Amino acid sequence: MLADAVRQVKASLHLCSVCNNITDVEPCVYCSSPTRNQRLVCVVEEPTNIAAIEKIRNYNGVYHVLHGALSPLHGVGPEQLRIANLERRVESGSIDELILATNPTVEGEATATYLSRMFRGSGVKVTRIATGVPAGSDIEYADEVTMQKAIEGRREV
Repeated sequence: MLADAVRQVKASLHLCSVCNNITDVEPCVYCSSPTRNQRLVCVVEEPTNIAAIEKIRNYNGVYHVLHGALSPLHGVGPEQLRIANLERRVESGSIDELILATNPTVEGEATATYLSRMFRGSGVKVTRIATGVPAGSDIEYADEVTMQKAIEGRREV
């Protein structure tokens, strides 16, 4: 009985044709929502990253899931990521801003850099999420890369 339920769920899930999120409807709930800004796209590495952004309850755009990050050492190049339909979305003129929300790892930074260069002349505003010292933590325990990013990303108050 449980095995049948699991099989049924697995059979009903697929990737959204617009954003590549895992969904059971086409397009997914984000892409089909009339209350979301369809011209603001947050690019993430994995479907699970969406939940972290949704927690803030302040982002009203849509998403694009790459299903990975560039990692030449592991054989992951641009061809292995789901970039083609993002490129089509940008070329269609339906996007005003891309927010690159890849992880602050070497692979995530490389992916963000690759995408920013790819869309540089497209007329689309390309932004990167801020990184740095987490709220509620102590800078005494921050590593040098985190502190560097925090200093680079500083803003006037």
